[in-house]
Amino acid sequence: MSAADHVFALKRFVSSDPAPLYARVKKLVREAVTAGDLREGDAVTSERDVAERLQISRVTVRKAFAELVDEGVLVQRRGSGTYVASGNKRIEQHLSRLTSFTQDMRLRGLKTDADWLDRSIGLPTPEEAMKLSLSPGEYVSRFHRLRRANDVPLAIELAVIPHKFMPEPASVEGSLYAALSSLGVRPTRALQRLHAIALTDADAALLDLPAGSPALFIERISFLPDGRIIEFTRCHYRGDSYDFVAELTIAAEAK
Repeated sequence: MSAADHVFALKRFVSSDPAPLYARVKKLVREAVTAGDLREGDAVTSERDVAERLQISRVTVRKAFAELVDEGVLVQRRGSGTYVASGNKRIEQHLSRLTSFTQDMRLRGLKTDADWLDRSIGLPTPEEAMKLSLSPGEYVSRFHRLRRANDVPLAIELAVIPHKFMPEPASVEGSLYAALSSLGVRPTRALQRLHAIALTDADAALLDLPAGSPALFIERISFLPDGRIIEFTRCHYRGDSYDFVAELTIAAEAK
């Protein structure tokens, strides 16, 4: 019997508790994690089995599990199941610093790799041409990949660079910013826009999450020291893994 089976087999589901059923399931799981009955990485009993053992509806269990995923207690892996999340799995990303994914993860002691979805040269889309301030007929180099840290898929990244700055996209294996630095054209400033989205079926499958899972979408335009635009990037970050942090100071006139 697994740890999760043991928890749901032996824990008493208190019918006199006035809390909603899904809240009682959440409490049951949280108490099991706190007590050590469920540990980081343990597989959690399926929604169907939990519902049968506690004699409640599967919809109720699904709601409880979904909220525990949003709160970082559990993690769901597409085609695999539900697991107890690592206590340090959330990553703080500071919006005031312009760093690469590789640099961020290495600073945290995490091993990075990527699955290339596209690495090519082509004509820009109208949006890309506008964002990069390209002249008609100019080409771009595209870098579309699934980014991983310690084998966990964390982000889907599509970076578009004017071809004149990055003429050989196939030469980029790891950090794009490191490759740009080697060519003397690393960006030094960027403008970013962030908002919450629900993942499409295709993007959710890449990130090993259920379709419709929450994600953070960032669109970034980066500049060289002389003001030329060098990068237009769109990223989807797992909503269950990232916290974006910004430092704020009060305006002088408001003091």
